[in-house]
Amino acid sequence: MKQDFIEKIYAGWLAKIIGIRLGAPVESWTYEKIRTVYGEVNGYLADYRDFAADDDSNGPIFLIRALEDCGKTEEEAITPQDVAEALLNYAPYEHGFFWWGGYGVSTEHTAYLNLRHGITAPRSGSARQNGRTAAEQIGGQIFIDSWGLAAPGNPALAASLARKAASVTHDGNGVYGGIFVAVCISYAFVEKDIVKIIRKGLSFLPEDCEYAETVKAVMAFWEKEKNGWRLCFQYIFNNFGYDKYPGVCHIIPNIAVMILALLYGKGDFSDTINICTMCGWDTDCNVGNVAAIMGVRGGLNVIDSRKWRQPVHDFLACSSVIGSLNIMDIPYGASYIARQAYKLAGEEVPMPWKQIFEERMDSCHFEYPGSTHAIRMKVCNMDDGSVSQREGTLLNTIETAFSGSRSLKCVIKPVARGEKVMVYKKTYCRPADFHDSRYDPAFSPLIYPGQTLHAAVRVNGEEYGVKACLYVHGDNGSRYYYGSWKEITPGCWEALSWTIPGLDGELLDEAGVCFLTRTAEEGDDFCCYLDDLYWDGTPSYGIDFASERVEVWPGLHREISQFTKLKGRLTLEQGRLHLSCSDFGEAYTGGWNWTDYMAEGFLAAHTGEIHLLQVRVQGALRSYAFGLIPEGRVGLLKNDNGYQLLCEACFPWEKEKEYRLAVRVKGNHMTAAIDGKVLLEYEDNDNPYLYGCIGTAVREGSHCSLRKIWEGSGE
Repeated sequence: MKQDFIEKIYAGWLAKIIGIRLGAPVESWTYEKIRTVYGEVNGYLADYRDFAADDDSNGPIFLIRALEDCGKTEEEAITPQDVAEALLNYAPYEHGFFWWGGYGVSTEHTAYLNLRHGITAPRSGSARQNGRTAAEQIGGQIFIDSWGLAAPGNPALAASLARKAASVTHDGNGVYGGIFVAVCISYAFVEKDIVKIIRKGLSFLPEDCEYAETVKAVMAFWEKEKNGWRLCFQYIFNNFGYDKYPGVCHIIPNIAVMILALLYGKGDFSDTINICTMCGWDTDCNVGNVAAIMGVRGGLNVIDSRKWRQPVHDFLACSSVIGSLNIMDIPYGASYIARQAYKLAGEEVPMPWKQIFEERMDSCHFEYPGSTHAIRMKVCNMDDGSVSQREGTLLNTIETAFSGSRSLKCVIKPVARGEKVMVYKKTYCRPADFHDSRYDPAFSPLIYPGQTLHAAVRVNGEEYGVKACLYVHGDNGSRYYYGSWKEITPGCWEALSWTIPGLDGELLDEAGVCFLTRTAEEGDDFCCYLDDLYWDGTPSYGIDFASERVEVWPGLHREISQFTKLKGRLTLEQGRLHLSCSDFGEAYTGGWNWTDYMAEGFLAAHTGEIHLLQVRVQGALRSYAFGLIPEGRVGLLKNDNGYQLLCEACFPWEKEKEYRLAVRVKGNHMTAAIDGKVLLEYEDNDNPYLYGCIGTAVREGSHCSLRKIWEGSGE
């Protein structure tokens, strides 16, 4: 692989998110309505920075995790069922990024339920199972971008992977669309000619399939009439309009407008995505796909920073079952995809990317040109903590770096004596942070008490007398917590680290660096540089549910702070977290990458016979659990696409009585105790889970509640 492919992967993934955000406000609008309301589209149609989860971004970034989860690096070994299990593992049940429309209406919803009930892939998405209408909706191509990005310059590999991934949920033209888009993205790494890119995509499809015929028909119209895209749209409307195809968002009308935009955009990134938006129909999907192709084709240089990048600000919210994966900046997604690309290619990752991919995937490293990792700035008054709005600039720069070749230059003005400059990462989100709720996002914090926060900072030579310290903000207590202040030598990088104290029950919603300057009373501009912001270590953290809250989103969407729900009824009642179910229920919190720790839960069983504390949760299909099981027993269980009992012991537990359940995990060894007495030990030598968050689960109609839940080293 060429090293510049890494940067192009970032460009493609960034462009995908830009396209989604551009098209989302007019999703399902008609061409006429958009023209009447907006006229000519020439930029974002809604003024927002933080955009809630969208199915178009969730699908690509979570389904590609199948490559890592299945442990296969050879393309021929990867199966549609591997991708299906990623869908089942990361998608919530009854809500979230695939859940709309109902069985037989939403193609993804239909396939998900098929899989849940034992219908394996590719039958799960087949026309034979679901009918042609459901099988040929648009989803086969809108979730496919990451498979093209993971096969840069290798369209045959992209086509093979896309066929398998798309067949989990789609069939016929739905699968052809996935192949076409993935091949176009892959080929755009090595080819700039739009017509050649489109023809390469066609070369992997049956010549006489409806999808290919539609693409060729739009190309033929363009050959005759290369000016005036609106004439082409009228042709598409007359021949391939929504009225001619069944279902909610059939793939054929939408690929027609995608080809229109690619051709009439004449190679210009902005013109292409604006035209695609003005055509209407499934705008967020179409513009996202087109933008990904154009982003890879042209690279970062063709994406206008002020118009497209700054409003997005590298921020991405998702709606998987793992809350700490749902606040995902765009560089993280690009790096994750690039890591899979190198594995598929069987090549060694070059430095500095090797260290980033293997050790600091979720760090703020700024090595992608123009990247900001969603870093923010504010000025706070030293006395009352009030925040004032100031003009500020965040600029990715090659002027200096602590490691690698880039850092983030942060300028804010003016700053007066007695004011603090805060440069920080948002580490938890609430409903008020978002423009809308779309696909039911929910979050767990990224950083926790007990972990160690790191950053490198620098100030210019004229910035004398600057002190800096690391800090976090506790949302539950609405309070700032600071590490030790350090005088910063002008012109020199300073590495800072701070182990956050065990702040009982604090939810940390931001982490970063605080600067204190000796500026004049009237105020001067302040400039600093930030690099390598990250955190590590085992938390020492407890959740007292008396301090948590119900988070109210628009409509009927409700969440419990810090938790993401797979399924079941999750409520707060009288200072306790309650989980109940008709069949099964699970809810999770904590860091997706926690390794060795001890988890404790103060649990009471109310109805039913299975009440569990979970550890090393990697999603809906992979976790360990310990707890109360039928016939007066306790058990240690493993969820490997279905729970199996690893070991058990007699324990005559009682309903309505609170027990302190504890599980220690270290490597592949587990120790389980109740009220301080060790009851079970087990060593898992069969594909053990070595990382994951914590949670609680009930099964077979049970109902339990938790007063507190803890995680720490257990030392």
